Amino acid sequence: MNYMRILAINPGSTSTKIAVYENERPLLVCDIEHTPQQLHALGSIPGQLDFRRQLVVDELQKNGQPLDFDAVVGRGGLARPVESGVYEVSEQMVYDELHAEHMHACDLGCVIAHEIATEIKGCRCFVADPGVVDELCDEARVSGLPMLPNICIWHALNQRAIAQRYAREQGKRYEDLNLIVCHLGGGISIAAHCHGRAIDANNALDGRGPFSPERSGTLPAAGLIRLCFSGKYTEEQMISMVTRQGGLLAHLGTNDMRTVLRRIATGDVHAAKIVDAMIFHIAKAIAAEGAVLCGEVDAILLTGGIAYEDYVVSRLRKRVGYLAPVAVYPGQNEMQALALNALAVLRGEKQSRKY
Repeated sequence: MNYMRILAINPGSTSTKIAVYENERPLLVCDIEHTPQQLHALGSIPGQLDFRRQLVVDELQKNGQPLDFDAVVGRGGLARPVESGVYEVSEQMVYDELHAEHMHACDLGCVIAHEIATEIKGCRCFVADPGVVDELCDEARVSGLPMLPNICIWHALNQRAIAQRYAREQGKRYEDLNLIVCHLGGGISIAAHCHGRAIDANNALDGRGPFSPERSGTLPAAGLIRLCFSGKYTEEQMISMVTRQGGLLAHLGTNDMRTVLRRIATGDVHAAKIVDAMIFHIAKAIAAEGAVLCGEVDAILLTGGIAYEDYVVSRLRKRVGYLAPVAVYPGQNEMQALALNALAVLRGEKQSRKY
């Protein structure tokens, strides 16, 4: 058997996840955590590049993993919309990610991967299904103001991996199914997968869809405008409230779902009210995707870290189970999805795309 060594890199808001795979077998999976103080001292997200890259190299060395890979694959960033698939990292992609309008730590994924891959002879470099995968139908793009079209920023990598896994388990092809997939994490994304394409998905980063542990979701527009012009907040503070300091964090002072559920278990009525409201809005958004698929829904798939919590899953089942069977895939499968996408290209089972 021809063994392929693959390094997967996934920078997040407070950590950098890495994994080393030998074909389908994981040799190393670890999560390098960063303190808010460390990241704050580095300033902008591009300012974190050298810090995070060195931590990746040090972690590999500490675990006896030589810098000898057939491919390095990074989590895709938010630079510009693309179709789903595996992309060869180019100099243009690296530039675009470092100058993205919607900047997130994930933008460093392809940059770190590219810098490591260029040091290894014959090593290829990819990203797979970045968060700006855009296969929306025309109707989904239109908002009530022509200068503000709807865009999607969602958990494309994990959602597509889960949808394909579900299809395999059913003995069917992903391209033959209609699925609603809901990723429940720090941000919440919900998408209608119609025969292998996500024809509708929310902007889970900065303001469309249900609120989440740390994001505000859709807000009353006129009230938001008045808040912006109140003189109380800067533009940066307003964006932070929407993307990082909204949702459960704004209402309850924490974005840790486990902490909130412990408070509910000890009788915190207010915490229960806020979480039940979040579930209410998630269910509403899932049901709306049923309309996008004209009611022809084969399954509803729940994934992400919050899908471990029965309090949330059971209440979502009660609200949306009438629409289609509900299947639950807790956690994130992003590291495996990254590695297996790269492996498929190396084996010639999948064609990489040019950015």
